[in-house]
Amino acid sequence: MLRWFRVASAIALVSVSTVLASAPPGISLVGIGYIPGSALDKSGLSGVICQAGAPANCIPRATFGGLGSDLAYTGHDNVFIAAPDRGPFDGLTDIPYLDRVHFLHLVTNPATKQVTATLLDTRLLKNQYGETFVGSTGAFAEDDLNTLRLDPEGIRASADGTFFVSDEYGPYLFEFDRQGHLLQRIEVPDSFSIAAPNANPNLELSGNTSGRQANRGMEGLAISPDGGTLFGMMQNALLQDNALTPGTINRRSTNTRILQVALATGLTKEYVYQLDAVNLGQGVSEILAINDHEFLVVERDNLSWLAAAPGAPTRKSIYRIDVTDATDVTGKTLPATGLPAGVKAVGKEIFINMLDPDFGLDKNDSKAIAEKIEGLAWGPDLPDGQHLLYVISDNDLSLVNPTQIYAFAIDDTKLPKPLNLQLQILPGPLYPPGQVKKALGKDKAR
Repeated sequence: MLRWFRVASAIALVSVSTVLASAPPGISLVGIGYIPGSALDKSGLSGVICQAGAPANCIPRATFGGLGSDLAYTGHDNVFIAAPDRGPFDGLTDIPYLDRVHFLHLVTNPATKQVTATLLDTRLLKNQYGETFVGSTGAFAEDDLNTLRLDPEGIRASADGTFFVSDEYGPYLFEFDRQGHLLQRIEVPDSFSIAAPNANPNLELSGNTSGRQANRGMEGLAISPDGGTLFGMMQNALLQDNALTPGTINRRSTNTRILQVALATGLTKEYVYQLDAVNLGQGVSEILAINDHEFLVVERDNLSWLAAAPGAPTRKSIYRIDVTDATDVTGKTLPATGLPAGVKAVGKEIFINMLDPDFGLDKNDSKAIAEKIEGLAWGPDLPDGQHLLYVISDNDLSLVNPTQIYAFAIDDTKLPKPLNLQLQILPGPLYPPGQVKKALGKDKAR
């Protein structure tokens, strides 16, 4: 009981008192908060996990961080589900990091500019044999069905009371029940998969000429409003799409792919998404459905005043894209830049530039935007009818840097182009409403 109070207190989000944002038209920043890097989760794990070969560099095994890698609304009771990625130290740890999901209660109060979060539960992710998936980069097997390594980067809830996860390793697509137990593996085309993984992350793709780049796999996941189609998005170009300068590991291709998967039939399509740039670690971090053909996509660099080597960020952008007229490029090889004859990429236009000075997040101070903006989720509409969009950062389980959560209100009547938002209908709660009320009651009693 005492531990619950300690955790709930540790993740209380603080408000920002400054006036937040007035541009662009129809979009305003109505809340911001921070989850301290020192907060603990509810996994029940004890002890520490350390960097391989550096026994003094450790964090608690129950560190409540990294959850900004992916975020999804469960459709009920302001409950969201999030999954940390492969854990601390780039997956190179003395003991395996146990993969997990968190259930969170998130509420935004535009009057106080405050986002409030309560951690409801933490559940470990397990395979078909009841073994826990791990973030360790070397925990692979020759048989994919027995591979335990999992790097969750995208998460979405389903109408069946389950949730889907995109795995940057592989990459793979998984479906889990609400307890975190694996239900099925969804087939991904062979062209996305690597042939010979290596336990050394610097040599992970040594000898490979196709599939994902190292640490640049399926970074985002969206689900159509009817729940029948998944859209997995690669962070950067596939190797066979002229991804790297020959003989080097330097990225050059700005053409990455969106994979569309029909859940009922397994049929797939692939679309080209053209990145603004690939220097400074730039790539795609997330995709979120607006309706059955439009999406929000995050492009970001790896710069922040809060980073270990601080620098002015250049891109923290949320684009609105449309796949309606995009060409299916299944089986086609893409050039590093430009497009093959007859191929049309998805349309894109800027939706939110988080470095707009009006938001006040581009400064070298305590409100500086995080290095890794990685999660997007719609929340329940605000009382005045505006749509609510959450943007969350991945703090890489840092004990120093917090997880940042931003809440944007979107007034469809003031947008230059109506959003036509169609939220997925989720008939039942993924997390028991009674337990939500109980958790919130305890929090208020404190």
